[in-house]
Amino acid sequence: MNDKPLTCEEKAYFTVGNTFYRPQSKITRDLGVLAAKLYKQQQGKLRILDVMTGCGVRSLRYYLESDADYIWANDSNPENQAVIEDNLSEILQENKGKVTYKNANNIFFECYNNKDYYDLVDVDAFGSPNPYLTTVLWATKIGGLIYLTCTDGRTGTGHLPENCLQVYGSYGRSHPAAQEQVLRLIIGSTLQQAATIGLGIEPIFSFFTGQTYRIMLGLLPKINLNLDNYGFLGYCHYCGEYKTISYKQLGKMRCYDQQENKHYNYTISGAMWLGNLHNKAYLTTMKNLAITLKWTNITDLLSTMINESNFPPYFYTLGEIGRRGKLDIPKRSQLIEALQNHGFLATNTHINPQAIKTNATLKICINIAKGLIS
Repeated sequence: MNDKPLTCEEKAYFTVGNTFYRPQSKITRDLGVLAAKLYKQQQGKLRILDVMTGCGVRSLRYYLESDADYIWANDSNPENQAVIEDNLSEILQENKGKVTYKNANNIFFECYNNKDYYDLVDVDAFGSPNPYLTTVLWATKIGGLIYLTCTDGRTGTGHLPENCLQVYGSYGRSHPAAQEQVLRLIIGSTLQQAATIGLGIEPIFSFFTGQTYRIMLGLLPKINLNLDNYGFLGYCHYCGEYKTISYKQLGKMRCYDQQENKHYNYTISGAMWLGNLHNKAYLTTMKNLAITLKWTNITDLLSTMINESNFPPYFYTLGEIGRRGKLDIPKRSQLIEALQNHGFLATNTHINPQAIKTNATLKICINIAKGLIS
């Protein structure tokens, strides 16, 4: 290393220079390193393609902490060469990788043409990852991992529905659980693209922090898109209830209010992924690995993600429960416990610290919350 000030992140020491580095995104790098390390333990080898490496910290951490066998670090800006190659000097000196300065899609084409497939492909895109959702499949080994970034929350949360249609081929509308919707739009778009070439995908984990969305996907050898896991989410602005809607149910589903004996139309978003947000078994093993490594900063998050794995594709915010029920909001932990005591599934969600995931309806949540307040 040179005499420039060094930044430390876990085992990695590096310089930033004029490259992009966001310390607040460390948790997403922690998750990626942990998933990659587990993959190496299970598969016995780990070749990584980091196509938007920035200052190179992800590549360096994959090498030092995930025990990667080989790393191809790429950045589209050749002006970052001095910083990147200085930070990755150990990898280059050991002939454990290489650095290039090309467009990410050109890299994916090159991998496909050379049949040079990688165990983990990291696409830390700025904005939407969709320009790379088709081509990244060409560079990924069957059974391998794809790690996507999205920083464009407005498009998928219903603020720019026409942009959403252009980007994801789906129409995203605004509702209280719209942050989860962004994750599901990205997964669904990747699922559909994989199906066009006879492949499938499954979420290993789906993570939202601040304004950044990070999704780790596993590439499957056959199509798994079906009417159960790829469809639409309906939201009733009148009563606040959600409903998953399949292609076969389009035009047939309406929300019914018993008290007023009226039907209301759902505001429909989609198509999107309706299946589980995470692979519960993989996350459980990741958590055990984190405990072994004494990564205490990440174990609580992994516990929350494990618990929310198998719930419907939406959540209810405490604010929405209080507003619609015209009541003071109980503590989230109290409401979750009360729902469980009434026989429902309920848990907190990492996506929103003031929300719950449950298989109960919003009306039931309000009634139980009223009981807690009284």
